[in-house]
Amino acid sequence: MSQQEEPYYRRRIATAQLTTVISITLVLFLMGLFGLIMLHARMLSDYVRENIGFSIMIREGVKESGILQLKKTLDGKYYVKSSEYIPRERAAEKLKSDLGEDFIGFLGYNPLLPGIDLRIKAPYANADSLYRIEKQLLANPEVKEVFYQKSLVDAINSNIEKISLILLGFSAILLFIAIVLINNTIRLSVYSKRFIIRSMQLVGATEGFIRRPLLVRSIFHGGISAFFALLMLMLLVYFALEQLPELLELQDPMMLIALVFFLFLLGAFISWISTWFAVRKYLRIRTDLLYT
Repeated sequence: MSQQEEPYYRRRIATAQLTTVISITLVLFLMGLFGLIMLHARMLSDYVRENIGFSIMIREGVKESGILQLKKTLDGKYYVKSSEYIPRERAAEKLKSDLGEDFIGFLGYNPLLPGIDLRIKAPYANADSLYRIEKQLLANPEVKEVFYQKSLVDAINSNIEKISLILLGFSAILLFIAIVLINNTIRLSVYSKRFIIRSMQLVGATEGFIRRPLLVRSIFHGGISAFFALLMLMLLVYFALEQLPELLELQDPMMLIALVFFLFLLGAFISWISTWFAVRKYLRIRTDLLYT
């Protein structure tokens, strides 16, 4: 290679590396964005499920201390998210507000029973688990009746399953597209180095010696791309929280940390494996085909 051609090839290699980083960054950003959507969809589905609960009506004559003891017992159950004691006076106020009229004045007494509102953890908010929980609650001698909307539970779970399948399908398609785009970008980057690879072979360099720096650089490019993709995602989340502060309730730090590690690993791994295959091709290609 002449001294005049050397700066030209250096510029081409630098441009190819920059293009590779930008392309991988954009692909990882899209992957991360879809990951955030899936995480928030899951948190939202859990939030909806955990608002499904039981209204437990206590039998007439049970003392308040007995009701509070029952509430304490229920709080210790593995399936209970939270519970709230509803005295009959408060139940009457709520019903009066819903009806818009004073039914106690009309009847002359408060016919409502004290109760406990029970919220169930998301994994147990399905028809089978709720049926078993209902039977356990009714087995308690202090409990008169248990109410929950069975049709609403079935509808919510059915819709959540459909949405989950759709999101899973989209994520699989997006992952395939990401792999293909990153692979093609890296193949073009390695293509720009094909004459350097052949020159190193001609002076006796082994395949491992030629491949090693390219693989290390590919992992570095994947990590840098993941960093910039995460930076863009953080800015997006920041502006989203500025506009919708309610989204803060749906944030799960552990899941976000898992997403960060996933993007770094994905960027590094796809860059490494794509570079390995691309370098392998140009290590074994015939000299005359380097010009095509």
